[in-house]
This record gives sequence, structure tokens and C-alpha cells, in this order.
Amino acid sequence: MGQSMAGHIMDAGYDVLVYNRTKEKAGGLMDRGAGWRDDPFALAADSDVVITMVGYPADVEQVYFGDRGLLEGARPGTVLIDMTTSSPDLAIRIAEEGKKKGLFILDAPVSGGDRGAREATLAIMVGGEKEVFDSMVPLFNIMGKGIVLQGGPGSGQHTKMSNQIAIASGMMGVCEAVVYAKKAGLDPDRVLSSISAGAAGSWSLSNLAPRMLKGDFAPGFFVKHLLKDMKIAVEEAKRMKMEVPGLEKTLELYEELASMGFGDNGTQALYKLYDK
Repeated sequence: MGQSMAGHIMDAGYDVLVYNRTKEKAGGLMDRGAGWRDDPFALAADSDVVITMVGYPADVEQVYFGDRGLLEGARPGTVLIDMTTSSPDLAIRIAEEGKKKGLFILDAPVSGGDRGAREATLAIMVGGEKEVFDSMVPLFNIMGKGIVLQGGPGSGQHTKMSNQIAIASGMMGVCEAVVYAKKAGLDPDRVLSSISAGAAGSWSLSNLAPRMLKGDFAPGFFVKHLLKDMKIAVEEAKRMKMEVPGLEKTLELYEELASMGFGDNGTQALYKLYDK
């Protein structure tokens, strides 16, 4: 996803520097003219705006707070935007530390998967100060369509947790609906053509259910990353003293799926637990 997003920014005429823990993965961008820096510190020191998208909260923490990290290298006035799906508390901590150093911080996780990144149609959920958000809207418009400031620091991450809760529990419904249709002796593709157009319609039903039926479990979004997101959401719900039985059941099923060796599959692989 990050490569597609950076590519759109280059296409819009911006000068782009890149850093990745595995340099070879940035080769395509460098072939197109992106500059390379050897660590987050060096990249931040030479940038006006830094966008991060990594795997897990621990990775975010390392990139921002670690030795030769972004917070150490960025010049006052630099805008740092974390587009990783991560912990709201960590987003707030980054914003607080950045403010002490004269930096401007936004948390801006996205939804839309690999296709949304390629087609620049990502939903972008932003937390931070309005003035900073407003100044970055032209950049966000290059990568996405639904761009909304949700509130102060951490609000983007909380919004993404709401998104992931809806997706996770909804995926159970999609799997159950498809397998029910098959066991009832119906043509599941024909069933999808009907229910996708009605009140049951959703992005997952329209885009992932057809992949399930084709046996296509290639990742648009990894099982292991949805697991990470669900665990953050469960912890946040506990902190707010909120019960989330649907989310907890979905987490249990995806943990079972991952234990079977399918963590690198796409989230539609949940179908494998149902289609027996």
C-alpha cells in the first residue's frame, strides 16, 4: 500500500525521499526517481512532511522514538503523519512529544486495502489540529477520497478501530451467508448478485465474497494485521468498559485461522473455517 501511495505523490510532482527496513522493497520507487535515506533520522532531517506506514505499534514506536528516529531527526515545523493502523494512546504520545519539539503531528490511518491504495480512493481518518489538517488536505487528496478530520490526536486511530470492528464482525456474516447459500443448494454467485444490491450490501460482500468463492485468498489485507487491529480494539473497549462480544468472537476465529498457518492470507480466508 505504501508504495502505491508514495507513487501517487511522486506523480503529483512532489520530490519524494524514502526509507524502508528492507531497501530492496523501495527499489521500484527509487527507479522512478525517489531519493533514498539510510534511516528515519536522515529522512526526517531532509523532509518538510514525513508519512509513515509500517506494520505494528511496536514498529511505529521504534520509527518515532527509537535511536535515530523521526522525532530526533525532524526540524521544527516538520509535519509527521502516521498512516499506520496503530494504538490511539501511542498516537497521542507522539503528538505530545512532537509538540515539545515544535513538530506538527497527525494520525491518519486508512481503509480501502491494496485496491484503494492503487486507485487513490482510500478513506483517510485523521486526528490532530485543524490547522495542520487543513494544510495537508491537498496531499491527502492525492491518496484518497473520503478525508475527514475526526478530532484531536488519537481520533483517527479511534475511528479506524470503529472501522475494523465493523469489518471484523461483518466478515463472519459474509462467510456464513455464502456457506448457507451453498448448503441450501443455491448458486452462491447468483445469490451475491441479489443480496449485494440490497440492504445486506457491503464492501466485503461485493469485493471479498467473490474471492472466497474462487478460492482466492491472496492478501489485500493480511489476517495477521487484522488480528493486530482487533487486539487494539478489544483493549480500547476494555479501557472504556464496553462489551464487544461480536469482536471478541471474530478475534477468536481469526486466531484459530492464524494458528492453522493462514496469517499471511487475506482476511477473506476466514471462509476456510466455515466451508467444511
